Amino acid sequence: MGRVNSDLTDDAAGFLTERHLGVLSTLGPRGSIHSVPVGFTLDGGVVRIITSDGTQKVRNVERGGQATVAQVDGRRWISFAGPARIIRDPDAVARAVALYAGRYKQPRVNPTRVVIDIVVDTVMGSPTMRPAGPTATSG
Repeated sequence: MGRVNSDLTDDAAGFLTERHLGVLSTLGPRGSIHSVPVGFTLDGGVVRIITSDGTQKVRNVERGGQATVAQVDGRRWISFAGPARIIRDPDAVARAVALYAGRYKQPRVNPTRVVIDIVVDTVMGSPTMRPAGPTATSG
């Protein structure tokens, strides 16, 4: 869904430039929800999360393929959900690192770094965060 960025409200776009962590939720090995804090970026309708290969969140994505990331600050919140995959291509990892550095700070060197890509098909959020159109719901 490449239009997600352009469909966001101005409030949502601004909120996503602020330095807040999100919470990534995936399905754990026994079917329970596994939620962890993460830094993330949204680019072209794809949420990108950098992490180390072999972590529980990576194994969950490889096994289950769906993920949600949510960001909250007081009464403002937004979440993005969709199919997820692990990207190991060095150029794609470098792009995700550059996006992360632009929002947060330059991460430490990590030779086992991978990217969790979530292709956004659902956006939910507080009233000023919701885009117009079919992906918008209020949760």
